[in-house]
Amino acid sequence: MVGEHVRALGDRVEAFVREVVVPYERDPRRDHHGAPRDDLVWAMRDKAREAGVLTPHIKADGTHLSQRETAHVLIRSGLSPLGPLACNTAAPDEGNMYLIGHVASDELKARFLKPLVEGRARSAFFMTEPAAWGGAGSDPSMMKTTCRKDGDHWIIRGRKTFITGVQGAQVGIVMAASAQADTVGGACMFLVDLPDPAIVIEEVPRTIDSSMPGGHATVRIDDLRVPANQMLGEPGEGFAYAQARLSPARLSHCMRWLGACIRAQEIATDYACRREAFGKTLIDHEGVGFLLAQNRILLRQCELMIDWCADVLDTGSRGTLESSMAKVSVSEALMTIADNCVQVMGGSGVREGTVVEQVFREVRAFRIYDGPSEVHKWSLAKAIKREWKASQEGGGS
Repeated sequence: MVGEHVRALGDRVEAFVREVVVPYERDPRRDHHGAPRDDLVWAMRDKAREAGVLTPHIKADGTHLSQRETAHVLIRSGLSPLGPLACNTAAPDEGNMYLIGHVASDELKARFLKPLVEGRARSAFFMTEPAAWGGAGSDPSMMKTTCRKDGDHWIIRGRKTFITGVQGAQVGIVMAASAQADTVGGACMFLVDLPDPAIVIEEVPRTIDSSMPGGHATVRIDDLRVPANQMLGEPGEGFAYAQARLSPARLSHCMRWLGACIRAQEIATDYACRREAFGKTLIDHEGVGFLLAQNRILLRQCELMIDWCADVLDTGSRGTLESSMAKVSVSEALMTIADNCVQVMGGSGVREGTVVEQVFREVRAFRIYDGPSEVHKWSLAKAIKREWKASQEGGGS
C-alpha cells in the first residue's frame, strides 16, 4: 500500500496527463521519424512545473520515492506516450537520474543531476555497441569501447549504437572497458557534457518506436578526454553500476507502458461499445468482448507483477532476477493487450493518431530494449540450474 500523499500525487499526475498532455498528442512539433522535438518537450514541462508534477518520483530533499510509490506515479504518467516526457519520468533520464543520485559525488550531482531533476536537460546512456563491430549488446562483457588513463584525464575511444536521446542531450553517461591496474580489467563510467566534438553522431535511424526525443543513434567516440574527477563512482565498477541501474529501470519501463496500455484499453473499449455491426455493438460479439475481457485480466496481472517486483527492490535487494521476470512477463502481456486493442478497432486501430497504433509499436520495441525476453529467460534458466546444483550438493531431493 502507498500513503495518502502518494495517492494524491498520483491523482494529480493522472489529471495533468489526461487534461493537459493528451491534447498535445496531435501537436505537429515532431522530428523526422515522429518523435517529439525538444521545443514540444520544454513546453509540456513548463506546464508540468506549473502544475507541481514535474519529476514527481524524486522528493524535494533529493531522495526517491520507494519503488512501490514510484509505480503508483509512473503508471499514471504513462497514460499518454507524451506523459513521461512532460512529467520528466521518461527513459533514459529517469534511470540516469537514479544512477547519478545513488553513485555520484555531491559535486557531480550539482553539475549533472540538478539540471536533469529540474527538467532543464536531457541525457543519454552510452553502453550498447554495434553488432558488426563485435561490441557489447545484451552481453556487456563484450564491450570494446576502451578508456585509458592519461595524467589527470581518461581518454575514451570506441563506438556505440542505439543510444537513446543523444541527439539534443546535455548530459551523457559513457561506459568503457579499462585495462588499468586499478580497475582489475573492469569497466568504468564517466559523466560528460554534451554535445562534445569527440562524440560524433553517425546515424539516427528510423525505428518502429517514436516516443523518445533524439532517436536511437549510432555514435563514434574519437579520443574523448574526460577529467578524472568526472568518473562516476569507483574505477572498475561499471558493470555493477549498470546492473544497479538496469533493475529499477526495467521495472520503470513496465510501469510507464502499463499506463499506456490502460489508455489503449479505454480507447478500444469506447470504440467497441459505440460501434455497431450485425445488429449489435461490437462488445456484444464474443469475439470482440472476450479480447477486452482478456485484456482486463492481463492488466491486473501486470499490476500485481510490478507491485511484487517493487516490493523486492524496496527491501534493498538488487532484484536482478525479479526484474527480469517482471520485464518478460509484463512486456509480453502488454504486447498481447496492445495487439488485442488494435484487433478490436480493426482499420481504425492501425491508423496513425489513434494512440492505440503508437502504443502497439512502442510496446513491441519494449520487448527488446533493456534486454530481450530471451536473454532474461536465459539468465533465469542459469539461476534455476544453480539452485538445482546447490540442492543436490546440500542433499536436497
